Amino acid sequence: MSTTHEEITLAAAGGIPAVNLRELIDANLYMPFPFQSNPHASEAATGVDEWLSTWGLTDEPAVAAMISYTRPAELAAYNSPTMDSGLLQIMANQIAYQFVFDDRAEDVGRQRPGLLLPMLCESVGILRNGQPPDTPLGAALADLHRQVQERCTPAQAARWAWNSREYVHGLLYEAVAQTDSVPLGSGLCRSIRSLIAGVEPFHPLCEAAQPYELAPEELRHPVMRRLGRLSADAAVWIADLFSAVKEQRAGGVINLALAYQRAHQCSLPVAVTLAIRRINSTISEFEELYGEIRPELSPAGVGYVEGMAGWIRGCYFWSRTVPRYAATTAASAVP
Repeated sequence: MSTTHEEITLAAAGGIPAVNLRELIDANLYMPFPFQSNPHASEAATGVDEWLSTWGLTDEPAVAAMISYTRPAELAAYNSPTMDSGLLQIMANQIAYQFVFDDRAEDVGRQRPGLLLPMLCESVGILRNGQPPDTPLGAALADLHRQVQERCTPAQAARWAWNSREYVHGLLYEAVAQTDSVPLGSGLCRSIRSLIAGVEPFHPLCEAAQPYELAPEELRHPVMRRLGRLSADAAVWIADLFSAVKEQRAGGVINLALAYQRAHQCSLPVAVTLAIRRINSTISEFEELYGEIRPELSPAGVGYVEGMAGWIRGCYFWSRTVPRYAATTAASAVP
């Protein structure tokens, strides 16, 4: 794939050049899923604030500020517009928890990956063995696990815990990559990003929103598994487009756009355009596979895949306006 500036057109709709990165993304990203929002969004936002306060996670002013400009309940509402208020609250709480956990893991991991081990081992122990927590973060995770177990079937809760453990393990890989002096290749970056995307732990909640549990043969169908991977990748890569400026300033490396920039030694706008091409093909494959398998799916299976599609839509509409990624609007689209 060519990456010369002359061969990549950075233009907005109607042939008008994009002024900033957000305009560049809006003009070129393929988004077939229209905006939707859950009517219980404000209720979920209030619930998130109360839940985080209960477990002491927003006692630190910096964490409270991060939550205010990250808006986890808004992301949940955009991802899951038809969920009932109870399940939406669990999803919003989990999104908030993952932002707190991820930011703290990144801060600790930058110092030395080994310092992460107690934090990650506590989480794995809670998720795998029901181990009693030792920290406020652990106590919040244990309560979140309880919420999932009370609302989901045993099989769904087990899938939630397994996916959540994979996410926790991925944070250690990220820490190693952040502290390694050897430039990270784009393939390895994508592999780590798939682990720390944090989207797949929500798929069991999408299943729990259906009127009944999916049959094992439907859930484990190769196409269904591929749809799950495509959904997670497209959702988190879209967020990467909008967070690239923030991550670049912070010295982050696990970001699709920054991986393209390292690989091709190009400007950030060109790298974002290359990343958009990859995302567009991922979303197109999701659409194509969903169209092929939909006639074979049960109503619950259709709802489950619609939940996956919701993450693609939700991450886009949330990322383009959330204050956490405000730097995208200020960044020039000129190479």
